[in-house]
Amino acid sequence: MPAFLECQLCPKYCRIPEGGAGDCRIRMHIDGKLLATTYGLPCSAHMDPVEKKPLFHFLPGSHILSIATVGCNLHCRNCQNHEISQANPEDSEAFELPPEKLVEVTLREGAPSIAYTYTEPLTYYEYTYDCCVAAREAGLHNVLVSAGYINQKPLRNLLTFVDAANIDLKAFDEGFYKENCGASLRPILATLETCVEMGVWLEVTNLVIPTLNDDMEQIRKMCRWMVTHLGPSVPLHFSRFHPQYKLRNLPPTPGETLEQARDIARGEGMSFVYVGNLRTQDGESTFCPNEACTGRSRPLVERVGFSVDVNRIRNGKCPDCGTVIPGRWEAIP
Repeated sequence: MPAFLECQLCPKYCRIPEGGAGDCRIRMHIDGKLLATTYGLPCSAHMDPVEKKPLFHFLPGSHILSIATVGCNLHCRNCQNHEISQANPEDSEAFELPPEKLVEVTLREGAPSIAYTYTEPLTYYEYTYDCCVAAREAGLHNVLVSAGYINQKPLRNLLTFVDAANIDLKAFDEGFYKENCGASLRPILATLETCVEMGVWLEVTNLVIPTLNDDMEQIRKMCRWMVTHLGPSVPLHFSRFHPQYKLRNLPPTPGETLEQARDIARGEGMSFVYVGNLRTQDGESTFCPNEACTGRSRPLVERVGFSVDVNRIRNGKCPDCGTVIPGRWEAIP
């Protein structure tokens, strides 16, 4: 029996001794095998609006059954779910919900999708994978809400059964990832590119934290990279930071900072840029990207918080000029 087993799920390649756990705290070396100790044991399950993920171009106005187990392979100092993401399995309450039961509950509740979210669904990989397979077989959609820190082989295997993802691109800076997350940037960029390559509907969230990742030139570089490597139609959500966990010493993100970031993203050619965690006049609205559109000043989709108030998109197109609006709009009545 080997003294150590190397976990090859994420770029940390943890060498785990018998009876020990990896950096995510849930993948353990037991009797010569690596086991995800939270398999089928979520600590959280809620019915959410899909806009909360946030996904603005995927089945708008629909609900999504969201689940999580404890554990994460990142250690972000600003984590809003640190009570569960940074918890040990034995220190958190959980309940049994095997993949087939999860699918049964989702169908019974009438939700079209399941989200693997709140913590890091890539750490409880086997559970996420089996749930995705079972959900796909039942005609349900699968959504990942993730930091994207995973190796390519397991990622590609999983994405075969994933319909949409919102990936946190926390900063466009290796130093930020090392100092604030205990991770690195390059694997996340590879995850984003693979999502696009494999046809997974992708949206990106960037939480703008004062003094840490709010440099506008860094944001400009990030947007240029996204346009070049992902395409201009991938929605980008700039989200407002609120003091929490280990960053209670920092102030909330000023609204002007988020507006400036959005202007930069649009100036770099991004078609769909949103402002989240902050009420603004049109920060959550979707507009036609066609500059010649006669109805360009009128929102195609108007959102307030997590609610869709107005949706004028029909058959995936702008009703004023016929421009295709990228996304998955089939939930529209």
